Amino acid sequence: MASFWHISIAVLILLFGGSKANTIAGPRSQLDVNHKKQLQTFRPYNIAHRGSNGELPEETSAAYLRAIDEGADFIETDILASKDGNLICFHDVTLDATTDVANHTEFANRKRTYEVQGENVTGWFVVDFTLKELKSLRVKQRYTFRDQRYNGKYQIITFEEYILIALYADRVVGIYPEIKNPVFINQHVKWSNGKKFEDMFVETLLKYGYKGQYMSEDWLKQPVFIQSFAPTPLIYISNMTNSPKVFLIDDTTIPTQDTNQSYYEITSDAYLAFIRNYVIGIGPWKDTIVPPKDNFLGQPTDLVARAHALNLQVHPYTFRNENAYLHFNFHQDPYLEYEYWLNEIGVDGLFTDFTGSLHKYQEWTTPYPKKGKKAEAILHEIANMLKDDGY
Repeated sequence: MASFWHISIAVLILLFGGSKANTIAGPRSQLDVNHKKQLQTFRPYNIAHRGSNGELPEETSAAYLRAIDEGADFIETDILASKDGNLICFHDVTLDATTDVANHTEFANRKRTYEVQGENVTGWFVVDFTLKELKSLRVKQRYTFRDQRYNGKYQIITFEEYILIALYADRVVGIYPEIKNPVFINQHVKWSNGKKFEDMFVETLLKYGYKGQYMSEDWLKQPVFIQSFAPTPLIYISNMTNSPKVFLIDDTTIPTQDTNQSYYEITSDAYLAFIRNYVIGIGPWKDTIVPPKDNFLGQPTDLVARAHALNLQVHPYTFRNENAYLHFNFHQDPYLEYEYWLNEIGVDGLFTDFTGSLHKYQEWTTPYPKKGKKAEAILHEIANMLKDDGY
């Protein structure tokens, strides 16, 4: 846990040290990056879904710090916007499920009903609160069967605070932000000069030095995947950034929120051939790749094979350790599930709520390569030479 607390102290200074913290983020990250342990690229990516949210409330500084400590390659987040145009890390457009907003009597009159992706939704909406008001709330665990001890201890964080957590880690950690509900956000939040949600999103990434094509020198220094369930924003921002993008794919019953295309259309060979001009991969819900029946795995589809044939990566979601989410084939063993998806299905990364368990599995099965005998012999020879010279 030493590294966790080392990062925690740095991030506490950043998150609570005021605006001066932001001014040093860029220079320091550039100075330190060459001395950090680099991102591993020899095995599928361990993507911390909303941080290590199986243990701590999702999308909080603590969840991201824990995920980094547990070995995540990327920390994943959802980006929304406040009433006053600040970008925040939060999954739902409503605050009801994962904050204590219902306990704040001063916000009792903020409950609204809006149309979200074709359905009427009632609740306290992120877009009706300023950043200061959102910061007054406290986050809680989404699922009642998970650890409730950390409820009320953490705030909502901003996109910039999330970025700083990654930049100030003691090794290179990638970020994996999602342009969340762009249609809804652009309807309810307005920025000056006609800018859109997508513009603000990319401007923030560029401000902190995130740029470069996949596996380029710039990308390896500050790795990022940009994701969205909506194809239009991914196409739109392609003129603004060459950072790699991933097209997320929902359940078979849910059409795309911006183009109203069906699952079967967006996973067709023709559409994958089209979208590959803008994205480096797809992120499907795992049950659409291997459809289950009666909680047993069914026959895998050919989606992964067809994506790989077009040089598209596949990063399925979401892997969870709890028995309620494990198909009977895995006998309540999440490591068997990792083995199946990594070895038999052959995916390129996994979104997991339990970063530590995936990291342990990969360290057991595909550990970091050790120095070869030749390299060790050279180091030994140099040491002997220095010893002979009196050092």
